[in-house]
Amino acid sequence: MTKLPTVAKDWKTLSIELLNDLFMSTPFEERIPLLYKYFAEQDVMVTSSFGTKSIFLLHLLHRFRPTQQVHFINTTYHFPETLAYKEQIQELLNPHIIEVLPKKEENKLTRDEQYWIDHPKMCCSINKVVPLEPIKARHKVWISGLMSHQTAFRAGLRIFEKQGDIIKFHPNIDVHPEVFENYLNQYELPRHPLENEGYGSIGCTHCTVKGEGRSGRWKGSEKTECGLHPRFFINKLKDKQAV
Repeated sequence: MTKLPTVAKDWKTLSIELLNDLFMSTPFEERIPLLYKYFAEQDVMVTSSFGTKSIFLLHLLHRFRPTQQVHFINTTYHFPETLAYKEQIQELLNPHIIEVLPKKEENKLTRDEQYWIDHPKMCCSINKVVPLEPIKARHKVWISGLMSHQTAFRAGLRIFEKQGDIIKFHPNIDVHPEVFENYLNQYELPRHPLENEGYGSIGCTHCTVKGEGRSGRWKGSEKTECGLHPRFFINKLKDKQAV
């Protein structure tokens, strides 16, 4: 196997295929510490929604990279239970949380016009995607806790994907639901308070109802993702076409 570079001035020379080859053969609990052998902490971005599956990635970071910043996109539409869960995790794991907010005027417009009804993609773009863009531009790697069993879209993801100038890292993408459950039980990690009420996945109040898995997200529409994650496939396609 080709030797990977050390913490990388030459990170752009890292092949996505090479990274996937190395990390696929690495147990999921060893992937986060391994990442920092090739990327400096200040070059790594982490996002968390503090939803039903978030505690998994956050606990792994707590164990292996507790100093890593975690960005929380506060759309201003979160359930009170989500904000309370965030505080609970803060007390338990003490992550370094950076709150990311949308522009006040644009956020107010989405509220006044109730964009989530007729323009949910625009609502997500204003309140989630756009606020993260300048932060993403300052980093080389983006760690996300997506898992393949959650949606058909996520089932097509690899551990590493390329999005323009950033590398997307999904250390838990191939973790089986049973392994996830065993991990949470082993470490006695708290569940999102709405999970016991029948919410399998939790986003903003207006676009989340009870349902198994992600079936309660944007129910009644074809929308299954907020737009943060699918965009890199569009960029990836454009990058290939430009070659």
